[in-house]
Amino acid sequence: MTPAILFLEQQKAPFTLHQYECTAHDDFGAHAASQLQVPLAQVFKTLLTEGEQGAVVALVPSSGKVNLKRLAKAAGMKKLEMMPPAKAERLTGYKVGGISPFAQKKRLVTVLDESAHLHVEILVSGGKRGLSLGVTADLLQNLLDAVIADIAE
Repeated sequence: MTPAILFLEQQKAPFTLHQYECTAHDDFGAHAASQLQVPLAQVFKTLLTEGEQGAVVALVPSSGKVNLKRLAKAAGMKKLEMMPPAKAERLTGYKVGGISPFAQKKRLVTVLDESAHLHVEILVSGGKRGLSLGVTADLLQNLLDAVIADIAE
């Protein structure tokens, strides 16, 4: 049981659990999509970024990458860059490859790519490698007070 699952259960939020064997050392989203046999665009990766005004969580499809300029604009910040993995782990309480957008140590500004609404359900990390959670974009937006924007490329 991860903090992300406990959080969703406490919120009485509907979600699906998807477990798989994780043997990847990078590109965890593509690995999850392959293992779970779902489209790459339906698996969203949780990326941590930082700037002078603070940290921002970006949720983008594993089929692409985050556009840092559009992300900064959506978050109301001047400039953002990718956060070093060790810092992301300390800030969220999760290991890289298993960073969930839910139940992080500190509540951060979260921006969800607008393409999430193209899917009935998107998959995000469940809080450890080999565990994904299926949620609706609306649920994620509501629980995390996420900004919806075109941030993927």
